[in-house]
Amino acid sequence: MIKHIVTWKLSAEDAAGKAESAAVIKSELEGLVGVIDEIVSLEVRANEAYADVNWDVVLIAEYESLAGLDAYQVHPAHQAAAAIVRQHVAARASVDFEV
Repeated sequence: MIKHIVTWKLSAEDAAGKAESAAVIKSELEGLVGVIDEIVSLEVRANEAYADVNWDVVLIAEYESLAGLDAYQVHPAHQAAAAIVRQHVAARASVDFEV
């Protein structure tokens, strides 16, 4: 099993803008569940504490294998969602590890 963690700093600087962007990201990415077969689990959450130092949004997803994660990354539905996500993001970091 591969766990895929992505975190974003949003472009919006005000709380309302961050909340709106986080909602869009959540909708786009969680909407891929059931569309991309390789997703075992996927959730998106907005940061709720220490906004001055924490990143704004996190994705936590699981795939059966690295090949499943690779298939997710290139899937047309993910590519379309990622293009929308990028419109709201200033910076991105990710970690993938075996569980």
